[in-house]
Amino acid sequence: MGVVNVTPDSFSDGGRWLDAPDAIQHGVDLVAQGADLVDIGGESTRPGATRIDGDEELRRVIPVIRGLVAEGITVSVDTMRASTARQAIDAGALLVNDVSGGRSDPDMMAIAARAGTPIVLMHWREHSAAMQNHTHYDDLVEDITRELTVQVDAAVGAGVDPGQIILDPGLGFSKTGEQNWTVLAHLETFVGLGHRLLVAASRKRFLGELLAGTSPDGEEQLRPPDRREDATAAITTIAAAAGAWCVRVHEPSASADAVRVVARLERELTPQVWKEAE
Repeated sequence: MGVVNVTPDSFSDGGRWLDAPDAIQHGVDLVAQGADLVDIGGESTRPGATRIDGDEELRRVIPVIRGLVAEGITVSVDTMRASTARQAIDAGALLVNDVSGGRSDPDMMAIAARAGTPIVLMHWREHSAAMQNHTHYDDLVEDITRELTVQVDAAVGAGVDPGQIILDPGLGFSKTGEQNWTVLAHLETFVGLGHRLLVAASRKRFLGELLAGTSPDGEEQLRPPDRREDATAAITTIAAAAGAWCVRVHEPSASADAVRVVARLERELTPQVWKEAE
């Protein structure tokens, strides 16, 4: 899943693709680099971000979705608003990526259910402005699993086909850097919940912390977001080996190669399974 942020304030590339023609071309380029689908978001969810209104979100994303669909590209919409999801689906989006997991807008589940659209339910506790005030867990993996299960039950209760539900453990959302690593160490647990798993680690702060250097004045200096691509590809390898369905990345080339490597290795390790599949 390639990322197109049609925003001025996203943590990694805010403002680069704010104009619709630039965003459309970037989406086309992402597919050329190996993305199977392109995720269009018009509202930043970086830590501390404040919300925009729904009309502005629609103004940003709908022209880009229409433009990419016209190019024959599979598109998802990254939104927490049911109204944006509905218009994005009408414009041709085939998947809804809701980082709030349906908790921000009570109408989101019904929209996905009526459309029969796959929906990503991310583990989420609070909006970006306050989410890092909600990082306490009694048992991190157990608590995330339980809270995701509650979100799944709400979706199914609203009529969403269980087979259309995709889970995301929510790296960086109401989680410290150390907690993100714990989540990554237990991806197989989340795969085991019985739904497809999306992993979204691309360029995130915990990678910048891991790769931090020292400034000329001796202060710790995070590795800049655009220099976290090698680490992102390493996470893709881990996610693919754990059985994840998809990774959400800013630059697909290296991650697409990583997925191919893992798939080839798995074919070597389980030759009978592959032979039967053929």
